[in-house]
Amino acid sequence: MDNSVDLKVLLASPASLVIVETDEEARFMALLRSIATDLKADVWQWSSASGLTNNSGAAMYQTQNPHQALNWITDVQAGAVFVFADAQPILNDSYVVRRIKETAAQLSPDQTIILTTPTAEVPPELGSVAHLWKLRPPELDELTDLIRRTASDLAERGFEVAIDEASLPSLASALRGLSVGQAERLIQQAAFADGALGANDVAPLRNARAALFTADGILELIEANSGTLDSVGGLNGLKDWLRLRIRAQAAPQLNLPAPRGILLTGVPGCGKSFIAKTLARTWQQPLVLLDPSRLYSKYIGESETRLAKSLTAVDAMAPAVLWIDEIEKGFATSGSDSDGGTSSRLLGTFLRWMQDRPEGVFIVATANNVAWLPPEFLRKGRFDEIFFVDLPDAAARSEILTYHLSSRDHDPAGFDLPRLAAATSGYSGAEIEGAIVGATYRAFAKDESLTTNTLLQELAAAVPLSVSRAESIGALRAWASERAVRA
Repeated sequence: MDNSVDLKVLLASPASLVIVETDEEARFMALLRSIATDLKADVWQWSSASGLTNNSGAAMYQTQNPHQALNWITDVQAGAVFVFADAQPILNDSYVVRRIKETAAQLSPDQTIILTTPTAEVPPELGSVAHLWKLRPPELDELTDLIRRTASDLAERGFEVAIDEASLPSLASALRGLSVGQAERLIQQAAFADGALGANDVAPLRNARAALFTADGILELIEANSGTLDSVGGLNGLKDWLRLRIRAQAAPQLNLPAPRGILLTGVPGCGKSFIAKTLARTWQQPLVLLDPSRLYSKYIGESETRLAKSLTAVDAMAPAVLWIDEIEKGFATSGSDSDGGTSSRLLGTFLRWMQDRPEGVFIVATANNVAWLPPEFLRKGRFDEIFFVDLPDAAARSEILTYHLSSRDHDPAGFDLPRLAAATSGYSGAEIEGAIVGATYRAFAKDESLTTNTLLQELAAAVPLSVSRAESIGALRAWASERAVRA
């Protein structure tokens, strides 16, 4: 149900007191006046600066005080809607709250008091009589109209506008979840950036939108690296799985649901996080990091509120890739009561969101120790698949060496890659990169070029994780042999 239908049904009902959560006062008032016209009701708007004013802007004398305004309302006989704008301050006055409650009880069935506030906090005294309603972000058709209007204005101002009907849906989708004001500002910023507005602005608009939703610091917008899935050494099974899913989405006749997410577990440093970063770039979607440790607060109920707001923001950012790194560290204590049940409530909220969330958010969750995860995470339906990321084989190590040498302006052809691949047996991708970095420092100190021998010396001095933590890696492999798909 859209905003217009939903609000019209609410105003036509016996509800006499409605608290509206919105920071788009002008948009809400335009919607309300349109609905009130259909319902043949007058609209009166109150503010602490102007008092009560009608549709024509005429103000009622000495009604800036909310008590006087409520007194005046009780004398109105016709059908009407009385809007108190920015009502949160007056809701902190217990006397005004009581007057609102009594006044609402005296209204006729065709009269309604509406209190608007950016962040609705319903006083307990009004809990049983007030109906809480939230103005949802504009729908795609409203955003499409906004793009047309803004593009026309930009064209008149000399900007190059290359938008056709085919590109409008993608641009509107890139702005989904924003307010009208926010969407308009991002459109203008995209045009100001290069003097033009067109279909190639879809990806920048998505990233700009994601930046707005991550401003509170709980979610973090990650700058995707320059690589794509083809840059990932090895992990061919996982890469083929991802490519097949994205290709299948381009075949609507298959009627397949959109992929929802994967859980990557395995040996640390073997490319789990790299997959998240390259996947977001390959799919040209923003990459958003949710660090569960940032959710926790010392105040009662604040942790749950942070999670709810974060998940709402993630939904609004779709399409996007949500990366949850080391997810076991955020939810490993879900069965404990030592925190007053906070972690259990967070886990329940997150699992429900995973199950019921709309399409468009693809989760990449990584775990170094999957045994710490509650069994609820591993149930079918939470993730499309669970992949085990093992140490790279010889072919993958050669690809990893080639990638990291090339990224540092070294010609891989000048190195003995087969010999280096053999020498890095048992090394993770991160350890191979670390060896290249360390060897580069070693060569720089001697004022020499990086060579195969320098790399071999660095490798000989290192102890890979497969040696120092052989028992834990063996346990991971034993777990994955029956519970996960090899990546």
